[in-house]
Amino acid sequence: MIKNSMKEHIKELVKKGFRIDTRKFDQYRDVSIEKGVIKTAEGSARVKIGETDVIVGVKLELGTPYPDKPEDGTIMVSAELRPMANPGFEPGPPSIDSIELARMVDRGIRESCALDFKKLCVTPGEKIWIVLIDITPMNAAGNLFDAAGIAAIAALQDAKFPTIEGDAINYKELTNDPLPLQFSPIPVTVSKIEGQLIVDLTEEEESAVDARLTISTTEDGTMCALLKGKDAPLSPDEISKMVDIALEKSKELRAFL
Repeated sequence: MIKNSMKEHIKELVKKGFRIDTRKFDQYRDVSIEKGVIKTAEGSARVKIGETDVIVGVKLELGTPYPDKPEDGTIMVSAELRPMANPGFEPGPPSIDSIELARMVDRGIRESCALDFKKLCVTPGEKIWIVLIDITPMNAAGNLFDAAGIAAIAALQDAKFPTIEGDAINYKELTNDPLPLQFSPIPVTVSKIEGQLIVDLTEEEESAVDARLTISTTEDGTMCALLKGKDAPLSPDEISKMVDIALEKSKELRAFL
């Protein structure tokens, strides 16, 4: 837990135009991306934003399509927030925070049509590929949304289809065929503290947030998902400014991919 004295200290700094780690309001911490970090997965990536460290693995399995979409494959996104990543996380069933994190990543990929679901169909009405995306923070030190979203896209870029032998999948032999990835949605979370709009918050800064908005955009600047957090309202002007910031920062983050 972050002490109230720290929260107030952060708020007072922001009022004066400063951040606790001396960064500018629109400045990210150092970003790094490493692909192929899990040898047993069809695709994987590790993203670090400052001290925040997230690993995403992609597995593929065959399944039955939904009745209303007999020719479409699908995705399933899960997130596990373990106490080893942050003492504030508790063991047990998925928490509200883990569900929200998985939902944000799912929405960005699904609503942007990042994957061509038609090309994930093996036999119409009978057999499809299901893309399982597992998010595991190794160290949660703020801004998990952006780190997880970027790691998910990087893992999808890294993924290859396994071979099919009859009705079975041979996971030990991957093909050279990548997933049908059409777009790379990047989430940028812009937070409001004392009226100021700030990106890439640390864990300490997140304790002082009044409101936040995570905006996922594609390469051409199309918004594909929005997720509002915290209780304070946002004016239309603030939302517009947040979107502008997200569009600009997404260009910087996409360069790392």
